[in-house]
Amino acid sequence: MSHRTSMLPKQQFDKDEKVLCFHGELLYEAKILEVDQDSSTAPFRYRIHYKGWKNTWDDWVENDRLRKLNDENREIAQALKRQYMESVQKPAKPTTSKRKGLPSDFGSTRGSEERYASAPVTARGQKRGRNADLDEEEAFQNRPMIKIPIPDYIKSLLVDDWEEVTKNLALVPLPSQKPVNTILDEYFEEEKEKRFPGSADMDLLEEVVAGMREYFDIALGRMLLYRFERQQFLEARKHWTEGKGEWKGKSGPGDTYGAEHLCRMLVNLPEIVAQTNMDAQSINRLREEMIKFLRWLSKNTKTYFLAGYEPANQDYIEKTRAN
Repeated sequence: MSHRTSMLPKQQFDKDEKVLCFHGELLYEAKILEVDQDSSTAPFRYRIHYKGWKNTWDDWVENDRLRKLNDENREIAQALKRQYMESVQKPAKPTTSKRKGLPSDFGSTRGSEERYASAPVTARGQKRGRNADLDEEEAFQNRPMIKIPIPDYIKSLLVDDWEEVTKNLALVPLPSQKPVNTILDEYFEEEKEKRFPGSADMDLLEEVVAGMREYFDIALGRMLLYRFERQQFLEARKHWTEGKGEWKGKSGPGDTYGAEHLCRMLVNLPEIVAQTNMDAQSINRLREEMIKFLRWLSKNTKTYFLAGYEPANQDYIEKTRAN
């Protein structure tokens, strides 16, 4: 009897427990909403909600996709994320065409030219190609949009940031003394005091902060760097792997870059949101949260923004020219 009992499936996770859950090849923080078992011999199933994701992504999963939320598994999640980032964050191939009226250094190396490049269409396929283009244009026009008012002072800081990097050939010192993860942690600790524990507003705050953290790690190498910063990013990735000296404990963009690059992401947020399946209600709630965050950040610019940039040395400049 005891042997038979020992062979029965065991419930390894509890309702409301925070866990890590596999989605594809990556581990994401999630919360267990329900626990279910069809029969005493069937495996336990868990309905989970991914932190920072829409409710439409809620899913029923079994034990094999879940991991305990502890330091060891967090490190595994970070390692998987680094491997993924290394596979997608390859420098975009340079293009010979330039948009009229825009400085060549203004855009980040996001590879959008490759994204929208297409193979030549033969005469037979031209009509189909035109129809596909019309469908894509209609889909583009119908994408969810979000407009976030950026405080004027932060706008001026972003202009200064662009000039320092692209005109003065200066760099943000890395790793930042106040990295993005620290900024978000300190904002969360201050903002949560204004919200009732366990309320929908508190859940929303947790999801938005987690979402900003997640998006920043993914977006940094793909769309937030100026061309002149690419070499510095490649060097930072080596430091993440080695973890020596001041780089100890630094495992990704959120541990390394600061308010300047975070604000670049917020400016690019409309483009990021357009790549999601968020509905209008979710977008409005996100917009309200972003306005609150930007107001808070604009009041604390002296704490989180750089006082000065570091001029790049000649060796660095030569490396960027060679690449």
